[in-house]
Amino acid sequence: MKTIPDVDIYVRYCETDAGGHVSNTSYFLYYEEARTKFFEAIKFSGKDRKNFNFIVARLESNFIKQSYASQILRVSTGVSNIGTKSYTLEHEIKDAHTGALIANGSSVIVCYNFQDQHSIEIPMELRKALEEYLITTR
Repeated sequence: MKTIPDVDIYVRYCETDAGGHVSNTSYFLYYEEARTKFFEAIKFSGKDRKNFNFIVARLESNFIKQSYASQILRVSTGVSNIGTKSYTLEHEIKDAHTGALIANGSSVIVCYNFQDQHSIEIPMELRKALEEYLITTR
């Protein structure tokens, strides 16, 4: 299995809420950043995207510990499931200095035909790339 480079996130003050900790909505931005880096790593972003279209169908997050402004968080990503038309990315967010688990979540991505407005099978080239990053245990 290949591994995807972790993504370090510097928590900005504007990502915190009135309670002084990172707002729950900010974690979804961190997952998005990790997904973007994942697609770059497998060469399916920007000009390399090869007309493979997909949409995010579901996002989930489990908030384990609070995090705060100026903290550095490390997001790791892997593929946990590959179906016929969709695949699931798993994310873990840890404190970059202590390794303490802050949050974990998942993103279900569906391959999609925007012109006809329906899901499609995962193209074989994309499936092969995803399989290289399939995790068996976390």
